[in-house]
Amino acid sequence: MTSTQAVEFIGMIGTRDASETRPAAGPVIDPAYTVRFARAHEDAGFDRVLIGYSSTRPDGLQVAAHVAARTERLGLLVAHRPGFIAPTLAARTFATLDHFTEGRVAVHTISGGNDTEQRRDGDYLTKEERYDRTDEYLTVLRRAWSSAEPFSHEGRHYRFEEYGGQVLPFKESGIPLYFGGSSEAAYRVGGKHADTFALWGEPLAETAEQIASVRAAAANAGRATPPGISVSFRPVLAPTEELAWERAHRILDTIKTGAGRPFFDQAKHHDGDGSPQNAGSRRLLAAAAKQDLHDRALWTPTASATGAGGNTTALVGTPETVARALLDYIDIGVTTILIRGFDPLDDAIDYGRYLLPLVRQELAHRAATAAPLTPAGSAR
Repeated sequence: MTSTQAVEFIGMIGTRDASETRPAAGPVIDPAYTVRFARAHEDAGFDRVLIGYSSTRPDGLQVAAHVAARTERLGLLVAHRPGFIAPTLAARTFATLDHFTEGRVAVHTISGGNDTEQRRDGDYLTKEERYDRTDEYLTVLRRAWSSAEPFSHEGRHYRFEEYGGQVLPFKESGIPLYFGGSSEAAYRVGGKHADTFALWGEPLAETAEQIASVRAAAANAGRATPPGISVSFRPVLAPTEELAWERAHRILDTIKTGAGRPFFDQAKHHDGDGSPQNAGSRRLLAAAAKQDLHDRALWTPTASATGAGGNTTALVGTPETVARALLDYIDIGVTTILIRGFDPLDDAIDYGRYLLPLVRQELAHRAATAAPLTPAGSAR
């Protein structure tokens, strides 16, 4: 990607009002709130929304189906852990929903970064074994989505004969695969299979290092074109810098009181008071240990306060400041921005009003003013 190309914006929805700063309100599944949350993202101009996964959350595919029937164009990025259903069944399930939504489905693959969380659903493989299984799983999934003829497979984790699914993805280009992780195993497997590789919001230098690792893994896998890169943040906006920082500190104080503890306990990637098992959380905590503020607007105390339970680093400032910070990441190769707020519904609305237009306007301006390429052999 060059900094003159469009960027994809992804939000995140849940089935009830909850975050690290607020206790969950209402039932675990509030159908009306879920639709209102999704429509807020659609009205705000987001391209997709992520529907998360854990052993305690409602089933993401059913949430996606509910939302798809009540929105017009919003893309649905469904988090999915390989290993709990067969890849052939997953291929049919996602392809079926893709047809009913006319091509709005994408899959976010998560191999799993916490042994205890995995075991709640009966998975006792080690981390390396999980990534090995994911590699095989995605190989089968891709083939099942593209093969018009029956095929058989015999691998370490999966074996079947003469699979021939009648339902293929709605679009000939297939269903986009996103992939999350920050370990060497994640780079290896995601670099091989992903259309978009998802990272959490680290400082620019560390993000550039991860992008290089993903691209190197893709090259080692023989790919001519590397995956796109997604980076996730929690923007904290206000009309002035002073008000934005006041709000940021209020959010931090609220996190520290434990108001959103049930949400945090669901999202965290470690057990008890121990250190996180997954590399992504450890990287966020390492950045936070260096200093609170990085680059233009990246603020890390929110990651420390939550134990880096998910994408928890903030971008703080006016919409103009945060837009420039996002453009800094786009300039180093980021193609997708995933943003969600500590006040989830209200923040999604504000992002659509004040933040997304600024980034898109600047990228459109760059595209309009970019110097055209000179044809080979022409006079200069």
